[in-house]
Amino acid sequence: MKNLRLFIVLFMAAVLSTASFAQQAKKRELLTFDAFEEKLKAAGKNAQILDARLPEEYAQNHLERAVNFNIANKEDFAKEGGKLNKEQPVFIYSIGNGRSGTLAKQLREAGFKDVTEVPGGLSKWIGLGRPVVSTTGKGLSLEEYQASLKSEKLVLVDFGSRYCGSCKRLDPTIDSIKTEHAANVKVVKIEAYENKSLVKELGVVGLPTLILYKGSEIVWQKKGGASKAEIEKVLESQHLSIR
Repeated sequence: MKNLRLFIVLFMAAVLSTASFAQQAKKRELLTFDAFEEKLKAAGKNAQILDARLPEEYAQNHLERAVNFNIANKEDFAKEGGKLNKEQPVFIYSIGNGRSGTLAKQLREAGFKDVTEVPGGLSKWIGLGRPVVSTTGKGLSLEEYQASLKSEKLVLVDFGSRYCGSCKRLDPTIDSIKTEHAANVKVVKIEAYENKSLVKELGVVGLPTLILYKGSEIVWQKKGGASKAEIEKVLESQHLSIR
């Protein structure tokens, strides 16, 4: 009898845990980019736009009317959160959907009724050519970029940002490729947010993004991280001698 009661308790706990997880997963579902833009437009002047990145990132590029919201500072969160209207829609972005997800969760827990993340974050927003308030220049032109690709070697281009966690985790791998395969591979690093026009023209909508060129032609491209083994396998497929 005791075993039966224990089984029932454990079963119910598992059911409740699964239901709670499912509810959280549902909240994390993001709109399509088109649906997001329609919602933002419909909100009009009632839209409360929050930038969940660091102040220096915000100073570089940010959405018009966006307010910088430092999630790492609890005092700042309480101060800035008190200025917001819990009844009006909130739109949040970061580089991707990391810090924006954290802020969205905090605001929902604080009682905000309508919280929406920019799907794909600022990297997708800029990659799709949407406008930003910026203190950076245009950066490389497409012609200058194409000139940098001229080489008898394969050219591996790394689009990233010094503020992007995934980009920083990829840096040692790219540095290793650059050092160990210098005879066959030329590595080019592009700071995405300082080259907004180029990012738009190339359709780079996520960071990091790796693009491998052979004779100025793209032979491989990947958004997100990649292991050294994965990159070297691609290089090998281009008939390089990897040691």
